[in-house]
Amino acid sequence: MERQKSRLTSGAFAALCGTTKETLRHYKDIGLLSPARQGDNGYFYYDVEQFYDFYAISIFRQTGTPLEEIRRCLCEQDTAQTLTLLREQRGRLEAERQKLERMDFVLSSALHNLEFGPASDMAPQTAWFDAEHLLALPVEELEGLMTPAASEEEMLIAVLERCQALCGRYRIQTDFQLGAIHQPGEQGGPGAISHLYTRIKEKADFPYYLEKPAGNYLYLCCRGRWDISAGYAALQHHILEEGLKTTGDFYACDLAGFILNSVEKNAVSMISVRLAE
Repeated sequence: MERQKSRLTSGAFAALCGTTKETLRHYKDIGLLSPARQGDNGYFYYDVEQFYDFYAISIFRQTGTPLEEIRRCLCEQDTAQTLTLLREQRGRLEAERQKLERMDFVLSSALHNLEFGPASDMAPQTAWFDAEHLLALPVEELEGLMTPAASEEEMLIAVLERCQALCGRYRIQTDFQLGAIHQPGEQGGPGAISHLYTRIKEKADFPYYLEKPAGNYLYLCCRGRWDISAGYAALQHHILEEGLKTTGDFYACDLAGFILNSVEKNAVSMISVRLAE
C-alpha cells in the first residue's frame, strides 16, 4: 500500500524551507520547483520530500549558480553534468574562501597594530608579544635592485614589487605593512639594518622566512613623525639606564600603515626588542 504523503501549503512549505511564498512562486513560474499537486480548491501543495529539492537549489544559489543552469541540471538529472557543476562551484567557493582569509588577515593585522595607538609617545614599556611570521628581504639583495642614488620612493617601490613577486611565487599572504630588522649594536642599542620585512599569515618553508620569536619585549612607540631616530636613542638610553639585558634583533615597524599614514601627524611606529630571561 502506498504511503500517504503529507501535503504542505505554500506558506507552510516556505516556513519549513526558511524562504518566502514569493520565492516559491518565482521558482514555480520558471519551472525550477513546482508544487507536487494542486487541490480542488485551487491551492498548491508541496510534499515534504521537496524540502531537499529546495535545499539543493539553495546550495547552488549560494555559490552563484544562475537559476537557469540550476533548472537544467535538476531537470535533466545528468550525473556527469551535475558533477561538473559542483566542481566548478567548489572552485569558486575556494577562491572566495581564500579572498576572505586574506581580508581577515589584513583586518586582524590592522586591529593588532592600532591597539598600540593609545600608548604614550616615546615612553618605553614592556609587554608579551606572540610570535610573528615574516617575509624578510636582506638589505644586500635590495641594494642590488636599486641604484646608489635611489630616492625613498624608488626604494619603497622596489621593496613592494619584490614582496609582491615573492608572495605570488610562494602563495603567501601579507598585509604589506613594512618594518626593519636591526642587528644588535654597541651599548645595548640597535645597529645596522639587516632586513626589511612584512608580516605574513603563517609559517612558510621558503628562503625569505624569519620568525620574530614570542617573548617579553621592551617596546616604544613613536607618534606623529616619520623620522624615528629619536625613538632608537630613547630606547637605547632606557636599556642602559635600567641595566636591562636584551636578546636578539631589534624590530621597527609601522603601526598605522595604509589606514592612517597619509599625513605625518598620523604616523605611528614601534621599536621593540626581546628582553633576556
